[in-house]
Amino acid sequence: DMASTAAGKQRIPKVAKVKNKAPAEVQITAEQLLREAKERELELLPPPPKQKITDEEELNDYKLKKRKGFEDNIRKNRTVISNWIKYAQWEESLKEVQRARSIYERALDVDHRNIALWLKYAEMEMKNRQVNHARNIWDRAITILPRVNQFWYYSYMEEMLGNVAGCRQVFERWTEWEPEEQAWHSYINFELRYKEVDKARSIYERYILHNWIKYARFEDKHGYIAHGRRVFERAVEFFGEEHVDERLFVAFARFEEMQKEMERVRVIYKYALERIPKTQAQELFKNYTMFEKKFGDRRGIEDVIVNKRRFQYEEEVKANPHNYDAWFDYLRLVESDAEADAVRDVYERAIANMPPIQEKRHWRRYIYLWINYALYEELEVKDPERTRQVYQACLDLIPHKKFTFAKMWLLYSQFEIRQKNLPAARRGLGSAIGKCPKNKLFKGYIELELQLREFDRCRKLYQKYLEFSPENCSTWIKFAELETILGDVERARAIFELAIGQPRLDMPEVLWKSYIDFEIEQEEFDHTRDLYQRLLQRTQHVKVWISFAKFELSVEAPQRLQRSRQIYEEANKSMRSCEEKEERLMLMEAWRDLEAAFGSDEDLERVSKLLPEKVKKRRKLTAEDGSDAGWEEYYDYIFPEDAANQPNLKLLAMAKMWKRQQQVDDDEDEEEEEPDQHHFLSYLPMYSNAMRGH
Repeated sequence: DMASTAAGKQRIPKVAKVKNKAPAEVQITAEQLLREAKERELELLPPPPKQKITDEEELNDYKLKKRKGFEDNIRKNRTVISNWIKYAQWEESLKEVQRARSIYERALDVDHRNIALWLKYAEMEMKNRQVNHARNIWDRAITILPRVNQFWYYSYMEEMLGNVAGCRQVFERWTEWEPEEQAWHSYINFELRYKEVDKARSIYERYILHNWIKYARFEDKHGYIAHGRRVFERAVEFFGEEHVDERLFVAFARFEEMQKEMERVRVIYKYALERIPKTQAQELFKNYTMFEKKFGDRRGIEDVIVNKRRFQYEEEVKANPHNYDAWFDYLRLVESDAEADAVRDVYERAIANMPPIQEKRHWRRYIYLWINYALYEELEVKDPERTRQVYQACLDLIPHKKFTFAKMWLLYSQFEIRQKNLPAARRGLGSAIGKCPKNKLFKGYIELELQLREFDRCRKLYQKYLEFSPENCSTWIKFAELETILGDVERARAIFELAIGQPRLDMPEVLWKSYIDFEIEQEEFDHTRDLYQRLLQRTQHVKVWISFAKFELSVEAPQRLQRSRQIYEEANKSMRSCEEKEERLMLMEAWRDLEAAFGSDEDLERVSKLLPEKVKKRRKLTAEDGSDAGWEEYYDYIFPEDAANQPNLKLLAMAKMWKRQQQVDDDEDEEEEEPDQHHFLSYLPMYSNAMRGH
């Protein structure tokens, strides 16, 4: 009951009832509806009244209204390019070029392949004399749509502007796309207008070449392989070797590659590379390399790479003939993969580029070309006569009065020795020493004679060497060593005496040491002592004293320790006035080590008391401009012997002694609050007596 009551309370919707179901008197069809709609569209409305704009505010309202209408039309259908063009042209009519440019760019984002849009855009820029903008638009257009001929004719714009080179560049870009006949004729007529007959002729040749290739492709496309090959052969015969083009051979090789004629392809590439200049064969090299990588063996790939690298080196040496590093790389390449005549030709070309300045630093790299040339002839070709000619030509070329190369003379002499021609080797080195003596030449010549055991010749060479360079200590030493080896001790001693008597020496310490070692080896100890005494008259260096003392200690004699100790005492006395206290300290430490090893405890204690004390001091620094630069700390050494003679130093020593004693007393009695100063006061009478004495 409750459910029925609830259902009765719900609202029941009313159903519309048609009272008259009879057909209408006038029937309206769909065709009639469409016709009426079309008639309404075609109704000619009266033109809107003309609006006169009197101030800037009304103009801005007008612009805003028009722009809103154009934007609404674009928003309704973006693909209708005519709306974009109308909008841009309206902005252009108001001299709003930047706005018009923006509209064209937006339109290109919608449809960049619309030809009319590009043409209108470029036309607007040209009308407003925006040449660079127009040039940019044409360039973009031909990049995106290179097959549209209307775009390429913007070359006439460049010609009208007087930019003949730019116009030619446009035509060159166009012909790279292999256009129709009209494009080639336009290019030719352009060159003829400027009386460039040779350039017009070259364009004709390229055009004819293009037609030959198209003809051959036509035969290939229809299956006439033999006819296509014959067309390519006729084209090669037609152009000959003077007007040959790499594109013809590339197309011919690809044609044969499609027919699986690999040997024919290889022959075509090699034929072309032999006849086409390297600068015009970049594409040919590229295709040949790709072919060998796909179908060739290892040897074929290496040949291609070698040819390519040879071309690169040729370009480098042509650009800069004095780039000797490029010549070295080129020569290494041809030596590994060329015949002797070809390698000689490259070497001759290389050595012909003599440095323009006669300075040795400019010749250092160049001279190695001659060295490598001679070694190649000797080791690889094994032609000794030609090797000799290379050496002699190089030695004649070097300006020996200004500089020379000892390496070249020595290599030539070693070559003659390998050929068992000793007189020629000696003549060469003798000429070198006579023309341009150098240390390296003398050393090399002496080394040669030593290997041959010609000691008399070595003596003569050493004499000439020492006449040339008497200050060279190593030469004196080696000369004396030679005489020592030969057993002539007196001659060696005489050489050493002459050496140390020279007024100027480069390393006198080494010479004296060698002389002393020589006398020690001969066990001539009296001569050795005499040498040490003579050396100490020239220099008081601490190392000489220490070496003298060690020598006396090393001599087997009963009084060797006493002699060594006596030398240390003399050295200590002589070095008291030495400013370098570190050297004096070194001497005392060496003396202490001697006493610790061989002396008694009393001797060791006596020497230990002579050792200095290390003291930290401060000194004032002065800058370069004379201003104060602050203070610095340094360490000084105070010797007891010096302190005894100087009151200030003696007082300082007593103060330090008092301080040490004070520390000892503090350790013994830690309870005392104040230190006992009795010990320091006990030294005051001694100090006053010392001051009174001075």
